[in-house]
Amino acid sequence: MTVATDTPPSARSAPEKPRPRPARTIRWFIIVGLLLALLVGGIVGFNAFRNHMIAQFFANNKPPPITVSVAEAKSEVVPNLLTAVGDLAAVHQVNVTSDVSGRITSIMFEAGSEVDKGAPLVQLYDAPDQGDLANYKAQAKVAELSLDRAKQLAARQFGPQATVDQAQAAFDQANAGIAKTEAIISQKLVRAPFDGVLGVRHVEVGQYLTAGTQIVTLTNLAQIYANFTVTEKDSGTLKVGQAVRIKVDAYPNRQFDGKITTIEPQISADTRNIRVQATLDNPGHVLKPGMFATTTVVLPDKPAVITVPETAVDYTLYGDSVYLIHEEKAQDDKTNLTAVRTFVRTGERIGGRAVILSGVKPGDRVVAVGQLKLQSGAAVAISKDPLPPTPATPPRY
Repeated sequence: MTVATDTPPSARSAPEKPRPRPARTIRWFIIVGLLLALLVGGIVGFNAFRNHMIAQFFANNKPPPITVSVAEAKSEVVPNLLTAVGDLAAVHQVNVTSDVSGRITSIMFEAGSEVDKGAPLVQLYDAPDQGDLANYKAQAKVAELSLDRAKQLAARQFGPQATVDQAQAAFDQANAGIAKTEAIISQKLVRAPFDGVLGVRHVEVGQYLTAGTQIVTLTNLAQIYANFTVTEKDSGTLKVGQAVRIKVDAYPNRQFDGKITTIEPQISADTRNIRVQATLDNPGHVLKPGMFATTTVVLPDKPAVITVPETAVDYTLYGDSVYLIHEEKAQDDKTNLTAVRTFVRTGERIGGRAVILSGVKPGDRVVAVGQLKLQSGAAVAISKDPLPPTPATPPRY
């Protein structure tokens, strides 16, 4: 038997009340938050303090100034030069040959020797021609006697005029044979056509020499040509008689002077260049045809330009620059010097100095030696040692 127990309705439907959060948990979160805030603040403060101390350290421990050599930018008139490259050529040069063929019986020169105009060089076999010459001379002598007798008889009316004419023709024919044979004999003795220096010998005694075969080269080295080309733009600055300076690789420390003697009257359609020829003396015969030559034409002076030592210019792909010296007054009334990189526009380089077209004024001081150690704004000290001599460089454009 089951006994039912009645529960009051109010007791069954009433919800449970939430339990309050303990105050200890809230305090824990507050403490953790404060600790994190203190930690972050400490880190930030430490970093700021460290950066301040580092900056103060470097401010109080500046690197010593870098010692450099300086030079002053000058306003000066520089030579107006036009530089070109070319080569040397002989004023007189030939391949000595024979006009006739024949066997060589004698060689009368030494290779490399100097000879005068008309000096005998090679003798060809001419015995038959000498025999012909003797024969013609004998015929001429007989013809001359016959002509004299014919004239005497004709003058006395003992002989016809036709006999005189025949004798005259025989005499003239014999003399013509003499002249022809003497010319052949002369051709078989090869002579120097002008004064000069002989080259390498190309023949031997006993060799059969055909007409036109080279025997030796003959070159007159008393004067020499310098042939070079300039652009169409520069052609208007040239004229015959202008001074020219020649440099060759074989004698780098010597300069040879000459003058323009010929300017080609037309410009090449292919290169747009004009050919120029200068003539110069060749003392000691040191210049040889075919040498490569650097030619400098002296033009009228240009207006004054600003120049600095060539060593002061830093040439890079990003532009040319120099280090200018700037002066700053310090708190202790001392003058601090700094080197500031300044980009410039350069012109030609002449005699170890570079022309500055913009970026530098006359009187500005530039670093000439020691700029490889510098950065823009670096402190510098000026060396008291004199600048080393600047090597003279050929002009460049």
